[in-house]
Amino acid sequence: MKADIYIGVMSGTSLDGIDIAAVRIDEQLSFIKAQCFTIPEQIRQDILGLTQPADNEIEKLGRLDIELGRLFADSINQFLQSAPFDTRQIVAVGCHGQTVRHRPEAGFTLQIGDPNTIAEITKLTVTADFRRRDIAAGGHGAPLVPAFHNNVFRSSDKNRIILNIGGMSNITLLPADNSKTVTGYDTGPGNILLDAWINKDCGASYDKAGQWAASGQVNQELLQQLLSLAFFTEAPPKSTGREQFHLDWLEQVIHNSHQHISAVDIQATLLELTARSIADAINAENLVSPELYICGGGVHNNALTTRLSSLVKHSHIGTTEELGLHPDWVEAAAFAWLARQTIKQLSGNLPSVTGAAQERILGGIYQA
Repeated sequence: MKADIYIGVMSGTSLDGIDIAAVRIDEQLSFIKAQCFTIPEQIRQDILGLTQPADNEIEKLGRLDIELGRLFADSINQFLQSAPFDTRQIVAVGCHGQTVRHRPEAGFTLQIGDPNTIAEITKLTVTADFRRRDIAAGGHGAPLVPAFHNNVFRSSDKNRIILNIGGMSNITLLPADNSKTVTGYDTGPGNILLDAWINKDCGASYDKAGQWAASGQVNQELLQQLLSLAFFTEAPPKSTGREQFHLDWLEQVIHNSHQHISAVDIQATLLELTARSIADAINAENLVSPELYICGGGVHNNALTTRLSSLVKHSHIGTTEELGLHPDWVEAAAFAWLARQTIKQLSGNLPSVTGAAQERILGGIYQA
């Protein structure tokens, strides 16, 4: 019995669920199945509370670390109940954990969801804590998915760009010329501000298909104030998160604009912010006739993808489904792939992306 199945577990900045994917990896990666599990609202609020400085953080973090570990483990066990394979074929689980603070400029990043607890409950070998070794080597620890994109999506015929729109957005530039370096970086917000604003004003968790944003008008003055943030003009390598793009920051910018702007127009402006920051980054790269493939939750925001189509120059635009992997499951599959890299003692980072001194084997191994 060949043991070549890996499980990827991803809980991203959007906090819209726990994505679990099973893949088979031989010479190539083959997708088997995937499923999304709900994050209970109280846990979601507890995570959000830890993303900004507050009192008694260590106690809260310690308790939530174990609680999330149990939630990840229970979700994995439920996922495997209907698995179309013998679970003895699973080599390892790759668990991203939940980022509660990402401060590469200060030399640290922190993901929780105790892998010891996951290994104990699932009786599976777990790999986790992928980002910190890259940071120790001088990198940002993010984005990590470009190494996976390079492995599964690169073409020798066409320049390609992979755009992941999750809570944050990041791009991976895959030149057809194999002698050229793969690069990538965070471009700024994806869904995070859109979700936060509609939740504050309407109580909804997200703007379905971008319909609310599409019904408003972009406020150009507010847009320019948002785009004036230094991050957008910084040279890569760069990464970002809720430390920069959060509701309090947004409300402060709105307040400083000294305008009365309707809630729906703010939503429209936030959609334009996401689209413009992505498009500006892509267009600045000047790749010749690139193909653009989108993945992540933002692929379902029709207003956003339509706007990107009008802003991005000279590209075929589609989703990663055209390349054989559904856009909802790319990141979970990436952490399954990273689990394999760790188990086989192969590098999991791209220094040209993260800024690390060299390639490194990422993550720790927690035996079953």
